Amino acid sequence: MHLIVSVRYFFLGLVNMFESFLISSGLLKRYETLNISKIQYLAIVIDSEEALQTLKVLNLLRWLAAIGLTNVCLYDKEGVLKRSEQEITERLKSEKRFKAPSLNCAVSGVKEITTSDSLLDQKCMNLEFISFSDGKAAVARAANFLFEKHYSSDNKKKPNFTEFDMAGALRAIGYVRPDPDLMLVYGPARCHLGFPAWRIRYTEIMHMGSLKSMKFGFLIKAIHRFTTVHQNYGK
Repeated sequence: MHLIVSVRYFFLGLVNMFESFLISSGLLKRYETLNISKIQYLAIVIDSEEALQTLKVLNLLRWLAAIGLTNVCLYDKEGVLKRSEQEITERLKSEKRFKAPSLNCAVSGVKEITTSDSLLDQKCMNLEFISFSDGKAAVARAANFLFEKHYSSDNKKKPNFTEFDMAGALRAIGYVRPDPDLMLVYGPARCHLGFPAWRIRYTEIMHMGSLKSMKFGFLIKAIHRFTTVHQNYGK
């Protein structure tokens, strides 16, 4: 039984790799156009051990820039990416905008960027680096704000704070960050790895597998899937 399962996953892997090659080569026509206007803010969540692969992270950011995704949040639980922020940003500032590899991709909703723009130009790519500790600190400050506000009033009842109250407190203390439309998770775990929960109430989460085995075609497929599915919610 174990052998059968192993063989099955081996062939599935081959099929996925072949599909990724076809997408990257522009041979699958349905992936030629991406309506990335649906992705105003993208979260990339990476397992902390895999986040040590800075070159892989840089390559992923190059792909995102080539596709036209300009607002990206990078997260790992232990803060590996935050510690690499200077290295990553300096590398990207020295690079120029380039076309997606082997893909004739018509992207709608994106302003044309000239080849003289660096990857971290204001019009090209904006990066946010966060870790689990950022979320903890924000929640602690927001909780203190709520308790101080409650006990400074005439209301002496036991407080029953809601998610709405917490969201308001976070805004009041100045912790205002965009909610990602889409989250791509790289690593063995199929979860958000502690990404601030109040920012992903309406976020679509997709598991992308290991960072070391990432493929451009897989990235295009995930983005295409998100942009072609109807999201029935309100913000």
